[in-house]
Amino acid sequence: MKYLAVISGILGLDLGIKSYIEKNINEGEVREKPGCLLIIKKHHNKGAFLNFGEKKRKIVMLLSVLMTAMLTVFFILTLGTAGKGALKWGLTLLLGGAYSNTYDRLFRKYVVDYVSFNVPCGLRKVIFNIGDFAIMAGSLFVLIASFGEEIQGF
Repeated sequence: MKYLAVISGILGLDLGIKSYIEKNINEGEVREKPGCLLIIKKHHNKGAFLNFGEKKRKIVMLLSVLMTAMLTVFFILTLGTAGKGALKWGLTLLLGGAYSNTYDRLFRKYVVDYVSFNVPCGLRKVIFNIGDFAIMAGSLFVLIASFGEEIQGF
C-alpha cells in the first residue's frame, strides 16, 4: 500500500540520517558550506518542539506515544473511506514523522535534530529533522482537507 510505503520511507530515511549524525558529528558541532542554505548541526532535543517540556521528559514521551497511537487509529479508520486523499496523505506524513520522533523519545530518550537553515531571520537557531518536516507538511495537508470539507458542506 502506497501510504505505508511512504510512512516506512520517512521513518527509515530519518532514522538512518539520525544514526549517521549520532556516529559522525559531535553535539553542537556545525558543518556548513559558504553560500549553502542548509547547515548540519547535531542537537539532542530532550523536549518537544524547541525543547519545550525538556524538564518533563516523561510527560513529553507519554504524550508523544498517546498522540501517535491516536493518529494511527484515526489513519486506519480513514483508510476504509472513499476519497479524502488530502487527509490520508496528511496523516501519512504526520505518522512518518511521529513514528521517527517517538522512536527517538522511547529508545534514545531525546530526539536527534540535525538540519538548520542559513537565513537571517533567526531560523538559523532552530534545528529540525526530516520527521519534523513531514509533521509540518502533514499538518498542512490535514488543515487543507478540513477546510475543503467545510467548503463543500457549506
